[in-house]
This record gives sequence, C-alpha cells and structure tokens, in this order.
Amino acid sequence: MEARETIRTVVRNIVPPAGLTRALAVQAMVYAVGSGLFHAGSAVFFTRALGLSAAQVGLGLSIAAGVSLLGTVPLGGLTDRYGPQRVWLVGLVLNAALFATYPFVGGFAGFLAVVVALAAVEAASGVAIQVYSINALAPAERVTAMAYQRSLLNVGFGLGAVLSGLVLAVDTIGAYRAMVWFISTVFLVTAFFVRRLPRLPQTTRPVEPMSRLAVLRDRPFMAVALLSGLLTAHQTLYLTVLPLWILTHTDAPKTVIAGLVLLNTVLIVLLQVRASRGADTAADAARASRRGGLLIALFCLVLPISGVTRGMLTVVVLVAAATVLILAELIESAGAWGLTAALPPASQRGAYVGAFRLGTQVQYLIAPAGLTALGVTTGGWGWLPAAAIFALVGLAIVPVVAWAGRTPRLVADDPEPAMAPVP
Repeated sequence: MEARETIRTVVRNIVPPAGLTRALAVQAMVYAVGSGLFHAGSAVFFTRALGLSAAQVGLGLSIAAGVSLLGTVPLGGLTDRYGPQRVWLVGLVLNAALFATYPFVGGFAGFLAVVVALAAVEAASGVAIQVYSINALAPAERVTAMAYQRSLLNVGFGLGAVLSGLVLAVDTIGAYRAMVWFISTVFLVTAFFVRRLPRLPQTTRPVEPMSRLAVLRDRPFMAVALLSGLLTAHQTLYLTVLPLWILTHTDAPKTVIAGLVLLNTVLIVLLQVRASRGADTAADAARASRRGGLLIALFCLVLPISGVTRGMLTVVVLVAAATVLILAELIESAGAWGLTAALPPASQRGAYVGAFRLGTQVQYLIAPAGLTALGVTTGGWGWLPAAAIFALVGLAIVPVVAWAGRTPRLVADDPEPAMAPVP
C-alpha cells in the first residue's frame, strides 16, 4: 500500500495536471527534444558537416553570447509591445527557418550570421515563454507550472541526447543534415502547440511607456537580478568545474562524470516540482534563493574532500557533493521563478524579465573562468573563498528582495491581467 502511494506521489510530481499547466509542459518537452539533440551533436556537426575549425566555432559562439547579453533587455521589450504568445510563435518559426539553412552555410561568415540570428531570436523568445506562463496562470500556480515545464524539459533533453547518439554513430554528412532538418521540424511542431494555447488579453500599457532600457535604472530590481544570476553558477559548477575537478584532482574513473550528469537529469525530473513548492511570493522566493546559495556553499566545502579520499570512498563523496548541488539547483530555480513572477509590473514584464536574465548572462561571463581558477587551479584551497562568496550572496538576497519590494517600480504597479483566454 505504501509503495503504491509512493508511486502515485512520484507520478503527480512528474505528470502535470490537465489544462494549461500540462499544455505548457508538453510543449517544453517537445521543444527540448530538438534542443537536446542539437546541443549533444552540435560540436561534431559544426566541424564535420560545416568544415569549421574548433577556434572558429568557439569564436562564433562567443560573439553570439555577446549578442544575447546586449539584446536581452531591448528584445525582451518586444514581448510588452506585441504580446508574449506572438513573440514566442514568431521566434519558433524563425528558429525553424534558421536551422533549416544550416546545411547550406558556407564558411565562417555564414555560420556567424546564423548563430548570431539564433542568439537574438532565443533572447526574445526566452523572455516571451516566461512572461506567457506568468500572465496565463494565477499567482499560486506559476512557480509550480514552471517546475513542471523544467521537469519535462529534462525528459526532452534526455530523448534528444539519445537521438544524437544515433546520429553520431552513423557519422555521415547526410545524417548531420537530417539532424538539423529534424530539429527544424520539431520547432515547427512546437509552434503548432503554442498556436493552440489560449490567447490572453492584452495587458494595459501605461499612457507614457518607459524606454526599453529604463529598467536598468531600477537599482533594487537590478541588484536582485545580479544576486540571483550569480546563484545560477550552480550550472557552471556542475557542467564545467566539477568534471575538471574529477579529472585533475581525484582518482575517480572518468565514467563517473557521465553518471553524475545522468543523476542530475533524473533528480530534476523527479524532484523539481516538489522542491518548487512555497516559492510563490517575493519573500518566499527570496528565502528559497537563500537556501540555494547556502547549499552551493556547502557543495564547495564537501567537494574538496574527494581530493584526499581514495577508491570507492571518492565516488561516494562525489555523489554526495553532486546531490547537494542538484538540490541547490532545484531550490534556486524555484526562487528565481518566484522573483520574476512577483517583482516585475504586469505592463512591463518583458523588459523586467529580460533585465532579470542579465544576471545569468553575467554569471556565464565570469563564472567559468573564475570558479575554475578558484576551485581547480589552486589545488583545492580556493573552494573556501568560493563557499564564502555563495554564502554571502545567499544571505544578501533576502534583504535586497525586501528593498526591491518596498521600492515602487518605474511604472505604476498595475493590476494583474485577466486570466480568461480570449476566444
């Protein structure tokens, strides 16, 4: 009986309830199949099918990341002007078109044009997806719905990774071209899902709308965005720094890295919804972010132990450290969703959500080099200041969110839009 109830609980935490929450989660999973397939096979596609060097690929992706950083706020403002569903739908169609052109790219210039265009489209549509979820759902349902989306997103990523393995096994130019055309088709199918989602009433805009970059002058909100963005360094720690530490400072076999990636995927699918409960208000979301920061700090203290252990004990320590970091990721993600749902004014959500994402972009710029230098190249003592940094960021975010909550936004804090779909 207990086993049956446990199974039911697990299913409830994976399968979204019927309605809009399920529709949003299913489209996320479908999209992630294409996205996961490309992320797993893109490096080989760029070098084998397009004939680019590793240096050219790295330079192009870095330039695209810069475009995404600079364009997040102004492109996020498109959501406020045209509506999240329209921007989301157009973004998916453009994504499909751009991926379909990949096999015809000739040389570095063509590759650069496509990856830069994709970065701009994804900067705009990423904001639109989040704003649609916020506008379409009641406040008490938003964070849970985003958790279901992330859970099924990881299911889709896993399926995409499996498909990429088949493509890499075939390893022909035709297979790589078929891969990107399949991905293009997946994005068009996702667009069909999005087209069928309920249309929302247009949010009332202020008589004198603010500049798309004016949100950057909202110092309390930008402080929250920066602190929350720094906490997303758990991604860099898990995918970059942790594998480097395992390879250079432990006696664990290399296969442990793949096992830890699988552990991350499984725990996110199983636990993301449960870990996201109770982060619906700004204050609750801030406390969740604080817990996430403190757990990252704990990871920074546990991981170095694996550098002095041997054999199976090393693997046990690595699994323990990875589990702590995954819990940090689950809880911090819920906190970030709650903050983006609670703090921005309804009429300027696109600009504010875009500005919030700047914090994550800053993390992507500084964390890979900074955390690798602290944690890996120092031989291990650098994990102590790293732990202190994350603990301080986690402790600081609660009072900073309170400051942002007391400070009026740059536009009147307008009422929530009606939840009823437009027929």
